[in-house]
Amino acid sequence: MPAAMQNTWGRIVAYVKGFSAAQRTIALIGVAALVLGGIALASWLGKASYAPLFTGLAAADASSITDQLTTDGVPYQLTDGGATILVPQDKVYSERLKAASNNLPSSNEGGYSLLDKMGVTSSEFQQDVTYKRAIEGELAKTISSMDGVKAATVQLAIPEKTVFVAEEKDPTASVFVATENGAQLTTDQVQSIVHLTSAAVEGMQPTDVSVVDQKGQTLSAVGTGATGSGADQAADYDASTRKKIQDLLDTTLGPGNASVVVSATMNQQSGTRTSESFAQPTSGPVALNESSTTEQYGSGSGAGAGATGVLGPDNIAVPNGTAGGTNANGTATGDDGYKNESATKNNAVDKTTETTQIPAGGVERQTISVALNSRADSVQNANLQSINDLVSAAAGADNTRGDQVRVAMMDFDDSAAKDAAKALEEQQQTEQQQAMWSAIRTAGIVLAVLAAAIVLAIVLARRARRQSREAVDVGELDVFAGETFELPLGADDLAIPAVEPETVALPTLPHDDAPTEVLTTDEISAERRRQEISALAERDPKRTADLLRGLLDDRSPV
Repeated sequence: MPAAMQNTWGRIVAYVKGFSAAQRTIALIGVAALVLGGIALASWLGKASYAPLFTGLAAADASSITDQLTTDGVPYQLTDGGATILVPQDKVYSERLKAASNNLPSSNEGGYSLLDKMGVTSSEFQQDVTYKRAIEGELAKTISSMDGVKAATVQLAIPEKTVFVAEEKDPTASVFVATENGAQLTTDQVQSIVHLTSAAVEGMQPTDVSVVDQKGQTLSAVGTGATGSGADQAADYDASTRKKIQDLLDTTLGPGNASVVVSATMNQQSGTRTSESFAQPTSGPVALNESSTTEQYGSGSGAGAGATGVLGPDNIAVPNGTAGGTNANGTATGDDGYKNESATKNNAVDKTTETTQIPAGGVERQTISVALNSRADSVQNANLQSINDLVSAAAGADNTRGDQVRVAMMDFDDSAAKDAAKALEEQQQTEQQQAMWSAIRTAGIVLAVLAAAIVLAIVLARRARRQSREAVDVGELDVFAGETFELPLGADDLAIPAVEPETVALPTLPHDDAPTEVLTTDEISAERRRQEISALAERDPKRTADLLRGLLDDRSPV
């Protein structure tokens, strides 16, 4: 191992050995977290990215496709209750082509593809049934692709063509829809299904489509359309009418000063009404065509004149030689001829025929009740008849069908409103206190983390600085062991500037006029050490200052 690496490794080991028990625990936890995070990141990066191979599969198709994937050794995942198969991203297109070569998924083959399997020997009945199945399949696949629809089935009832127009019936359709878990089809989606189905079949009206979900609820009935049940129709009408009236009264009288209740009775019967009317043209009748016929037989006195009159006995005409006479029956005959005129004239008639489809869901009768708060100033100054007229106009009330509108003034009980306002105020105060304490806790946690980080940084910095200093070689001080130094007479000369509060008292050396003191062995050893330090300071002041600074750091508390 190179020397540089050995030195680096040695410094790291020395640095770690200087940790306390708490620091070692924190370091171990950090290392373990880094190792586990690295392993998880490597596992996540090395994991293959999966993409959908097929979605909305039937159980039989999913089984066949998974068998193919197992044979090819391709990993896969099943989601959406087994209806969706996920494979690695780089295997999607190749496996999809292999599945297509094996005619998978086979359950999705329907619709107009059924016409491809018909032979030339198919009868007309088989062709009609297959064509109807093809339309049903195409409609089912289209409806199944809508949001919230899991599966769909369409059944068409198409009557046979007839030359008698009066006996011809409209085709009908029934649609069964299975929704996703927890999903509910909206009115717009039901309307889309109804119009999509009716537009796919010639002659089918939107009112000829019935839609039912997997819960057995009728979303659209034949003859009524996608309007829901009678209770739903009444509830929707009541809610919409009440909202219109309530908005009107809140604007005129102020919010909370009026309460509106609407109750409507809906007609659930449907039918067809046909009416004919004839109108006389103002400019006289207009002739489409006319014809006239005239027949005339004249009388004469000559022999060549045509004989007129009646036949006599034995079918012999009476001679016309005279101007008058009697016939065989004794009836007198004159000389007037026979004349017959007839005319036929066909005039145009202004005839109007109206056929009206009456759907279910019409309003038979409605009642509207309005209560006004008599304590409000705006209500006390209001005209009840004007309010009644406004409510009737807003609701479209019709007196001929029995609609009733009642407006009354009464004292409102506002205790519930006061309790609700008080509860709302208390809730707001509680939320404010919770938000304040949450902010305080967050700030405390942040300050504690910052304080811990600062303390840890100071400790590590001191320890790093302490380990970066060089140890004093005591052997260098032994060179002064055999030498003798003259000690100063006063203690002020030996005071070390770096040591502020502590003053060292030195023993007094013997003089000619002073009594002689006897020093012990420890005192002599300590005095010798002081002399050695003093000599070292004179020889190398910088190194002596570093030595004293290190001694002070060691003595200071951590």
